[in-house]
Amino acid sequence: MTQKNLAVAVAALLSLGTALSCPADDREPFSFALIGDQEYDASQTAKFPNLIEDINRDGSIEFVIHDGDIKSGSSPCTDALYFDRLNSFNSFARPLIYLFGDNEWTDCHRPKTGGYDPFERLAKLREIFAPYDVKSSLGQETLRLERQSTEFPENVRWTRSGVVFVGLNVPGSNNGLSTGALYVQQAKDEFERRNAANIAWLKEAFALAGKRHAPGLLVAFQANPWDYIPSSELTGYQEFLGVLEAETVAFGKPVVLIHGDSHYFRIDKPLPAAPFDPAAAFQPLLWENPAPRLENFTRVETFGTVNVHWIKATVDPESPAVFKFEERIVEKNKAPR
Repeated sequence: MTQKNLAVAVAALLSLGTALSCPADDREPFSFALIGDQEYDASQTAKFPNLIEDINRDGSIEFVIHDGDIKSGSSPCTDALYFDRLNSFNSFARPLIYLFGDNEWTDCHRPKTGGYDPFERLAKLREIFAPYDVKSSLGQETLRLERQSTEFPENVRWTRSGVVFVGLNVPGSNNGLSTGALYVQQAKDEFERRNAANIAWLKEAFALAGKRHAPGLLVAFQANPWDYIPSSELTGYQEFLGVLEAETVAFGKPVVLIHGDSHYFRIDKPLPAAPFDPAAAFQPLLWENPAPRLENFTRVETFGTVNVHWIKATVDPESPAVFKFEERIVEKNKAPR
């Protein structure tokens, strides 16, 4: 496919939806869906339409957040697969916000994936799923999004009922640092630019939330940033976590982090209330850290392969907790007994 034809195809697919502008300040309760880490093989892909159907059937859902990994880390990273996923995302009746995972770019150097240049694949993801001049989500109905920059158009932000939502490109594989031997220096350079942009976008979101007296803030990305602690050689998340903790403490209201990556549905409070030291080589495992936990911070990890289910999130700006989460098991996708 030529670049011209690609641009036409992307524009056509992105224009399928009806643009929505979510009211930012009405402070009314609303619900949204959370998914991620799906379609790793043919059996999982066969179940994904059931997931779409289940979410579409729930008329209370206002938008869907997909926190990355649209394929396995060992399946081909082809344009055809990306366009297949784009078509799938546009089958959602409501707006869908897709955040990049490591399987669709960082890991594409692997022989089984086609031996791609991962940074060329990242550029292709941006071209197909997040062109800077398209200020809207995917889905049959679309949601207006603010994109960070032409360099990082996948970093997005939107507001609903006063709550600030921010999406970032923070992937697994140690935040993009664990890649093929041919790309070590390139990965470090790319990481430094993207990490700085992620931190700036995160700080800007907290500043906006503070200025608008937001009842809460939600951050979403793909990686489980605690997966590798206490390894001293996998520190791609340390600086970011330090900033996230400091901003959460200063904000003082409910903050939620949504991520996938480790395929384990959970809701917990992993951030210690003690100051986080991003330079420390050793961080205690979450369940061994004796420090009190940061009460206004909650981590939610979405269902992932082989569990093709979703989480329903409800926001009530008048509730002290603001956010509530409910597992939604898709009947057609239940594991055989």
